[in-house]
Amino acid sequence: MTSAPLSQPPEPAPAFPKLALSVSGLALSRGDTVLAHDLALELGPGEAVLLTGRNGTGKTSLLRALAGFLEPDAGEITINGERPALAAADAIAWLGHADGLKPGESIRQALRFWADLHGVPRSAILPALRALEMDHLIDRPAARLSRGQQRRCALARVVLANRPLWLLDEPAGPLDGEGRACLATLVATHRARGGLVIAATHQPLDWPDARSLDMGRL
Repeated sequence: MTSAPLSQPPEPAPAFPKLALSVSGLALSRGDTVLAHDLALELGPGEAVLLTGRNGTGKTSLLRALAGFLEPDAGEITINGERPALAAADAIAWLGHADGLKPGESIRQALRFWADLHGVPRSAILPALRALEMDHLIDRPAARLSRGQQRRCALARVVLANRPLWLLDEPAGPLDGEGRACLATLVATHRARGGLVIAATHQPLDWPDARSLDMGRL
């Protein structure tokens, strides 16, 4: 039995339950450096925000605060009325700078672990890889993948989490043009389900109707 061609669209996934992210009066700092002051942000189903600005302006710090990893100096973050640390298990899929792959582990082994962890059927692995044009490498060890291929694998992990709020730190950093196109399609599909996306980026990302927040001007 042959696998479905890459051009075949996957079965439409069900819409996410309605989710709202609210940020008010947020202050962030690193040592004596103020990264954000009195920041406000409202995000609803299907919306996306691109965090821009030079290195050191607080893009990653803001993402970490939204994920509940970092306590802000002031202000409030809520996800459907809950603090991020409480909402994270059901609402947030996180992608940091590290791809979370073990060198000797194949893509199949890595994604089986994540699918089981998130309670997602293993049958979801292959469609996620097809969407990223990585299904032909499913049994290749991570150590034999290029940096861009490793990033695509990490993005497949985000898809498998099946959570409505994606927090992505430089998701397109090592990707080539084809990889960025795959990412754009994934984001569009996620937003069509009512998902939310916030991404820190140094690269221009062509995501229709995405808002831009320049952290260097806060």
